[in-house]
Amino acid sequence: MEKSNSMEDRRRSQRKMLDLPIEYRVMDASYAHGGLVVNASESGLLVQSVKSIPIGAKLNIAVLFPKGFELTHFEVLAEIIWKDLHWEEDWEGYQYGLRFIQVLNHEYWKLKQVLNGQFHPEETQRNYR
Repeated sequence: MEKSNSMEDRRRSQRKMLDLPIEYRVMDASYAHGGLVVNASESGLLVQSVKSIPIGAKLNIAVLFPKGFELTHFEVLAEIIWKDLHWEEDWEGYQYGLRFIQVLNHEYWKLKQVLNGQFHPEETQRNYR
């Protein structure tokens, strides 16, 4: 029997493909940068950014997502565990594998909503009764 060495087989948490903006700040930096979440799980994120950040850097991250007709976010503290150059049609930058270091309970609940595709359950229920 053959063993598969793909990343998918080694992951503890299932990944959800996303296309959400993020704002991140390297720990102790006074300025923020933007990026894009490519996929997410309960344990981390795959993000893209034009900024070069070293492996091991810790980031304060706010992931933005829709809630009704507004934008809300969840916040996490994460560490860069791998980095890769990344090119697409009209874009070049970096992809980062991030592992969550700290997620507060109320932020974890929001993350679970995003992973389950339930960005705005209360507005949906209220508007369609």
